[in-house]
Amino acid sequence: MPLLEIRDLHVAFPKGKKTEVEALRGVNLTLEKGERLGVVGESGAGKSMLAFAILNLIADPGRVSQGSITFHGENLLDLSERDIRSIRGNRISMIFQDPMVTLNPVLSIGTQMIETLKAHRRISDKEARKLCIEKLREVAIPSAESRLEAYPHELSGGLRQRVVIAIALLTDPELIIADEPTTALDVTIQAEIMALILKLCREKDVALLLITHDLGVVAEVTQRLMIMYAGLCVETGQTRGIIDAPQHPYTYGLLKALPQKVGRGARLYQIPGSMPPITALPSGCAYHPRCDRATDVCRSQIPPLENGRACFHPLNVPEAT
Repeated sequence: MPLLEIRDLHVAFPKGKKTEVEALRGVNLTLEKGERLGVVGESGAGKSMLAFAILNLIADPGRVSQGSITFHGENLLDLSERDIRSIRGNRISMIFQDPMVTLNPVLSIGTQMIETLKAHRRISDKEARKLCIEKLREVAIPSAESRLEAYPHELSGGLRQRVVIAIALLTDPELIIADEPTTALDVTIQAEIMALILKLCREKDVALLLITHDLGVVAEVTQRLMIMYAGLCVETGQTRGIIDAPQHPYTYGLLKALPQKVGRGARLYQIPGSMPPITALPSGCAYHPRCDRATDVCRSQIPPLENGRACFHPLNVPEAT
C-alpha cells in the first residue's frame, strides 16, 4: 500500500453564480514510504494547489470537487477537521518557501517549537525544550540552546529556514511537503538547505514531496518526477530518465531553458508565450499554443496520460512500425 495515493483529483473555484473553473483537472500520483518525488512546473501550473489539497488548506470558496487523497489507506477528504489536524503538522509536515511568513515574528523560536509539540503530544515543557534543542542541532544550527530565545528577525534567512525544517521534523513525520523551500535564499544557501533536506529524509526514511520550478534541484534530490502544466500532469517517471530523455515538449522546453544548457555568453532559451490562466484555458491540449509540434488533434482533444506522458506527438519515442 502506498504511503500517499491521489486519484483523479479536481480542485474547483466558482466563476460567477453557476459555473466553476478548475485549478487541478484530474491529478494522479503515488508516493511510497521514504520516496522522494519532485513536482515541477511554472507558476500557475497547480503545484501549490496540490499541496494545499493534501493538507486540506484550500481556502473558501475553493473546494476539492472530485477524487480521493489516501494516506495510509485512509481518504483524507472524508476526515473531520479535528481528525485532519491530527495528521497535518504531525504525520504530514510542510515547509513553506518563505520562513518569515511561516514563523510568527512576535514569538521566540522556542515558544513556537514548543507550541507545535504540545499541539500533537502530551509532553512537559522541560521534555519539549530538550527535544527542540535536539532538532535544532540536527539541522546544524549552532548554539541551539540560545537560538530558542531568539526571534525570527534576529536570524539570517538560512537559519530561519533551518528552524522551519526543524519544526517540520519535531513530530517525526512520515511525509514532508516542501513548497519551493529555497526560493527566498541566495544560491549558496539554497544548496546547503537542499543538501540538508536530502540528508534528513535519507536518515529518517521520510517521504518527500518537493514542489519547485527548478529542474536542476530535483535532479539532485528526487527519485521520481512529475511535470505539471495548467492543472494537469503532463509527464511522470524516474527523474534521471526524464532529464536524460524528456518526452513531453513542455518538459523539453524547461530543460532547454536551464543556464547550463547554453554556452557562456549565449542567450538563454525561453518557451514562447506563457501559462494560460485557469479562467481561459485553450481547447484541447493546454500547451498547444506554445508548442511547435502541435497539430489539429492537439487543438481539439486533451491527450490522455499514457506511458508516463500526456502528448499526441512525444519526443524520444520510436515511431510505430
